[in-house]
Amino acid sequence: MGFYYYDYTYLIYLLPAMIVTMIAQVRVKSAFRKYSRIATARNMTGAQAAEAVARFGGADGVQIQRISGSLTDNFDPRNNTISLSEDVYSSSTIAAVGVAAHEAGHAIQNAKGYLPNKIRAVLVPVTSFGSKLAIPLVIIGLILPVQYDFVVTIGIVLYSFAVLFQLITLPVEFNASFRAIKALDAAGILYPDELEGAKSVLKAAAMTYLAASFAAILNLLRLLALAGNRRGRD
Repeated sequence: MGFYYYDYTYLIYLLPAMIVTMIAQVRVKSAFRKYSRIATARNMTGAQAAEAVARFGGADGVQIQRISGSLTDNFDPRNNTISLSEDVYSSSTIAAVGVAAHEAGHAIQNAKGYLPNKIRAVLVPVTSFGSKLAIPLVIIGLILPVQYDFVVTIGIVLYSFAVLFQLITLPVEFNASFRAIKALDAAGILYPDELEGAKSVLKAAAMTYLAASFAAILNLLRLLALAGNRRGRD
């Protein structure tokens, strides 16, 4: 069997995943760039929009802060804080308001006890630990004699938690965008034509999560194929 990173399975499984991921990244950057040039009629900044959406959705006590980077926006449930990037925090464009509202959607999920969000939170420590060990264990197991196949199995099981984490992330992200668009509309933060722009940005962002799940599933299939081929030859 060829070395783990240099065999036919790379082309079959990982190359398609890389292509899909690159396409998703290009789409989200293109959509964000396009709607970053269009200011909203109400001239509300991303920070103001995040606060308004969170308040509209019943998420009280949410802190909003500025962080460095581009598209590094996130919500931390541990301290109930929305962190907005430089391109979003003080900008009053459609893209900025859409992204900020999405993070506020996560704050609303946290406040409402959204079940998939709770499941995802439980998986975080398991995934963080497992993702660091999974691939090294599989590689070591493939090098060792066949009687140590259990090492490969442990690695694959650990990686399966990372795949599960990616899959449970999908409804969490989609629901956050749904809550964001609903609040932006109902609270009158964006006008209908502006709302369509925000939807385009969030739909493009959703594609990156779909691509990540697709890549994780293909990589898991690759690990299973490598393990199966090794057992078939021994």
